[in-house]
Amino acid sequence: MNLLFLLVYFIIITAVIEIFVVLFRLTGLKLEVSRFQVISLMTGTGFTTGESELILGHPIRRKLATFLILFGAFSLAVIISSISNFLSDDLRIHDILYLAASVLLIFAVLKLTVIQNLLSKLFNRKMEHTIELGDLPIRDVFLTEKEDYLLNLHIYKDSSLACKSINQVINNHNQLEFIALFIKRGEMKIRRNIYNIKIREGDQLFLFGEKEVITTLFKDDIHIMEETIRNQPLIKPLS
Repeated sequence: MNLLFLLVYFIIITAVIEIFVVLFRLTGLKLEVSRFQVISLMTGTGFTTGESELILGHPIRRKLATFLILFGAFSLAVIISSISNFLSDDLRIHDILYLAASVLLIFAVLKLTVIQNLLSKLFNRKMEHTIELGDLPIRDVFLTEKEDYLLNLHIYKDSSLACKSINQVINNHNQLEFIALFIKRGEMKIRRNIYNIKIREGDQLFLFGEKEVITTLFKDDIHIMEETIRNQPLIKPLS
C-alpha cells in the first residue's frame, strides 16, 4: 500500500508540474526557465531569483503562478490525507487511480500541437484585448527579437561620453540601429534633446537597439563600466 501511495502521489505531482510547464511555455517562457519556476512556485523554494520577474511582470503567468502557490501550499496535506483515506479502503483505490489517470490525460491533451496552438492564440488574444503595455515585462516589450538589446550604461570619469554629447561622439547616429531612450541624472530623467545634451559623470544612459551595433559603438564605455563595477570593493557589514 505504501509503495502504491508513493507512486500515485509522484505521478500526480509530476503531471501537474509538466502541465504548468507547458502552459508557461505557451506564454513565451523558455522550457528550462518554465520548469524551474514551476517547481519553485509549487514548493515555495528558489522563487526569489531574477527570473521570477518574468513571472511577476506577466499578467497571465501571474494567474498560473497563483494557482501553483495555492496548490503547493495545500496539496501536500490534502493529497496525502486523501490518498491515505483512499488506500485504507480497497474499494476506493480505483478512485485515486482514476484521479491520476485524469491528470495524465490532461497532460497528454496539452501536449497535442493543435491544443497548444489554440491556447497560444487564446493567451495572445487575451493579452491584446485586456493588458496595458505598461503591465508587460521589459523583455516582452523591447526584447522580442534575438538581436534586440537594452543597455543601462553608467557613465564614469574616464568614459568617452563624459562631458560630451552623443552627437559629438557618434556621427550619423540617425542612420544606425539604436536609439537613446533617456538619461537618468540622479532622480531626474531627461527625455528631450538627448543627443545634444552633454552627459555628465554619474549619469545613466539607457540605450535600445541592435546588440552588435550598441556593443561596438559603446565598446570602450561598456568596458570601463564593467571594470569599475568589478573593481568596486565589497562593503563589509558592521560588526
